[in-house]
This record gives sequence, structure tokens and C-alpha cells, in this order.
Amino acid sequence: MINLTTIPAYKNEALTDFTVKENKAAFEQALAKVKGELDKTYPLVIGKDKIVTEEKTTSINPGNVDEIIGEVSKGSKVYAEQAMQEALNAFESWKKVKPLERAEYLLKAADLMRQRKHEFSAYLVYESGKNWVEADADTAEAIDFLEFYAREMIRLSETSAKQPLFPTAGETDNKITYIPLGVGIVISPFNFPLAIMAGTTVAAVVSGNTVILKPSDTTPVIAAKFVELMEEVGLPPGVINFVPGDGIDVGEYLVEHPKTRFISFTGSRAVGCRIYERASAVQPGQIWLKRVIAEMGGKDGIVVDETADIDAAAQAIVASAFGFQGQKCSAGSRAIIVEAVYDSVVEKVVALTQKLRVGLPEENTSVGPVIDQKAMDKILSYIEIGKKEGKLLIGGFRAEGNGYYIEPTIFADVAPQARIMQEEIFGPVLALSKVPDWKTGIDVYNNTEYGLTGSFFSGREERIDYALDNMHCGNLYINKKCTGALVGVHPFGGFNMSGTDSKAGGFDYLLLFTQAKLSSKKV
Repeated sequence: MINLTTIPAYKNEALTDFTVKENKAAFEQALAKVKGELDKTYPLVIGKDKIVTEEKTTSINPGNVDEIIGEVSKGSKVYAEQAMQEALNAFESWKKVKPLERAEYLLKAADLMRQRKHEFSAYLVYESGKNWVEADADTAEAIDFLEFYAREMIRLSETSAKQPLFPTAGETDNKITYIPLGVGIVISPFNFPLAIMAGTTVAAVVSGNTVILKPSDTTPVIAAKFVELMEEVGLPPGVINFVPGDGIDVGEYLVEHPKTRFISFTGSRAVGCRIYERASAVQPGQIWLKRVIAEMGGKDGIVVDETADIDAAAQAIVASAFGFQGQKCSAGSRAIIVEAVYDSVVEKVVALTQKLRVGLPEENTSVGPVIDQKAMDKILSYIEIGKKEGKLLIGGFRAEGNGYYIEPTIFADVAPQARIMQEEIFGPVLALSKVPDWKTGIDVYNNTEYGLTGSFFSGREERIDYALDNMHCGNLYINKKCTGALVGVHPFGGFNMSGTDSKAGGFDYLLLFTQAKLSSKKV
């Protein structure tokens, strides 16, 4: 049986260097292979059953809307209930499987995903509109979650990791054991449709729970491919049940279900708050309070003072704002710049943005499409608001292409209370705000209902110390961009309306999917 001494120490999966000719050729081969596999039909997976429903969700390429990625069977309340019963049945045996054995399934899956890394990334390119680098990072993060959570389950199962307890006379062998909760609902987002979907699912599973996975309607094929992978490594039927479907018919039905023990959600503030509210109500027959693990987005920002390396700051601002078209909960959609260097930083940010090329993700352009028509309409409406709230420097319109393309857009001289400084847009839109001094900049940064990621650029240690104490967010970065958290290195989660600060990829994350049981023996 494996243990932490018989497997290699954890390290982050290496990112692919596409400037290497062999790597570029290998990825192009994967793109061609996956293109030949598009437009297949995927079933629901409920226990041992593969169910092809009459009603399906059509997944399309957001960069080329004429291309169908696949047809995914659509669940309903009937199938959601069937999945719940299968998950409940599977839980009775799965919870008794040794933690080390559960961890082995994740390690096997990580190995297989690593072997097919470019193929998984190619699906991300086609289905979510990520360029090569963003897709490769998504797949690498999924591998990291599998590797990290496997090791975490092993660590938590070992005696040395148990909570230390004080001895008392007349008692012996007092100990805390972390046991699974039950059946959980995993509702995953489109923006990291492999990494977050896989990470939230396997964290629950390796902890001894069974899950019903409801992926994003816009990226269900990559989730189906992941479920196939977990079946391939031999995960028992019913441990992961795959039920894509409507947010009300499937999602809300399961959130309110009396047998649901926990909900793991990643998505918008509005949906997260609704889930939190609905999950709080105790239903007839429910004998526990449901646990909600929620990550709900952000209005992240970068503060730049006059002592900063302004070239590095400008590069970080552009990368944070426009990576994956700004569709990251960690995206730096605000830059708050001290007046003394404001004009210089703005000039550099605009110059860097002008170099970004909008186009088809499979051609590895800098900026691809946003995810769908609804997202595009919302972003364009915010751009119109921005034209009234700031000075348009670049972009501002839909870009050419047979997809949901929007020009990278920058507004300058935006007031701290402006809507484009306060509300999450989730698109390639950046607001720039001028402040008289660095402390005011930090105050402006904190002036939002969110608190996920932030960045502070300065050359003064005393100012950095102040920022570390006073910038209120879950993940704060100094003199670097505010995106790109690494599993095991930067545990990820935010404050306020950014969610429950779950710290995914951290050493206490699996505890969210367990409950602590004390046992004590009398001498």
C-alpha cells in the first residue's frame, strides 16, 4: 500500500514551452486528433447506467460558432433523483474504502491525464476558447489537484497528522478521525472547466464522499471526458454521477434535496448567494445543516505606487486583465495608480494592449472569444456604461470573427465609485483610476464588496508591509500579477462576497469535506 514515503514528493506540473518546435508540433497533432472526435453524443452517468436523453445540450466552439463540440444528454429532476439514490447507495461502501486506496485512484488519473495532457488541453481550446498557454495551464492545474489532494488524503489518514490532544487521567487513546460527510453536489464553472471541475470533484471523492457533478452548460464535454477518465481508472460506479442540466431542474432541486450533505459551487455572486440561501433551509426529513463551499468571483485590482517598477507593473496589469479574455475570478479588472506615475503606466498599458491579437484560439492568438452570446451581451453593455464613466483609450467594440469576440478595452480616469470599478464584468474590460497617494490607492482597492485577489507594486518595504496588513483579500501578491495561483503554493479563496474562503489547493481544503469524530477509551 502506498504512503507518503513511497511516492514522489509533490511538485507542480510543468507548463509546456510552446516555443520549442517539438512541443508546438505535438500540440498541433492533438488539436487535429481532437477535431476529428468532435460532435459526439455524451450520456448521463448515473451509477452503472449510461443514459442518452432525448433532450440535449449542444456545446459549441465560442471561437467558431458553426463548430459543434458535442451533444451532451440533459438531466431533469427525475434523473437528479436517480443520481441521488445511486450516490447514497455508493456512499455506504465508498466511505469504508481506505483513504490510501481512494488516493490511488487520483494518482492513477493524474498519470493518465499527464499522458494525454495535450488532448485534454485541445478540448479546452475548442470548447472554452482558451489559447494554448491558458489551456495548458488549466490541464496542468487539474493534474496538480489530483496529485495534491491524493497526498493530502494520505497525510490526513496518518497518525502523525491527527489533531494533538491533551492526555487526562483514566483515559487512553483519545483521537480525532476525519470522516466523510455524505453525498455532495458539485456545480462547476466554464472558466476553468477542467481544473476547477476536477479539483472540486476529487477533493470530495478522495475524502470518502460521493458526488453528483453538474458542470457548466457551456463546457459539458470536457467534464464528460473527465468522468470517462475516472471510470477508466476503475472508480466504482455511483461515486461520481454525471448529471448536466438546467440550473433549476437539476441544480436547485439537488441543492434543496434533504439528502444533500454539502454543495461545492464555483460561479457568480448572484447564483452563489441563492445557493447559500436555499441550502440553509432545513427540508422535511433533513437531519443536518448543509455545508456550502462557495467561490463567487471578484473585482480584483492592482495598486501601483510611484516607487514601483512601472514596466513590470504594466505587464502585470495587462496579463491580469486580459488573460483568457478577463474571464477569471482572479482577473485584475481594476488598476489603481498613484498620480505621479499614472500617465506613464497608462501609456505602457495601452502600448502592451495594442500588441494583443484577437482571433481563433486554436491559432494560439493572445485574445480569444468570451464564452457565449449572453456573456458577450453583458460585457458590451458594461462597455457602454464605461463610455459614460471614463475615457475610452482602446477597444470598446465587438471584434471581427465568427465567434464571441470583444476587443480588449481600457477606460481611464474612472472614479472609485463607478460601476465598472465596483461590479464584476467578467470580460476583457479594464478600468484605470488615478489616486493622489499609495494609501488612498489601498483604500480604493478595498472599496468593493469582493475580496478575492489583489496586487501591490512598490519598491518600499514599509509600504509593502502596510499593504500586507491592510489590503483585504484572500490572495495578495506583491510586485506580481494577481492571477495564476498554483496548487499547493497559493491556496485560493476570497473574502466578503468572493465566497467562503475555501482555500482550494491548500492544506486544510479536504477538511471542508469531512467531519471530525472524537473517540476516547477509558482505562
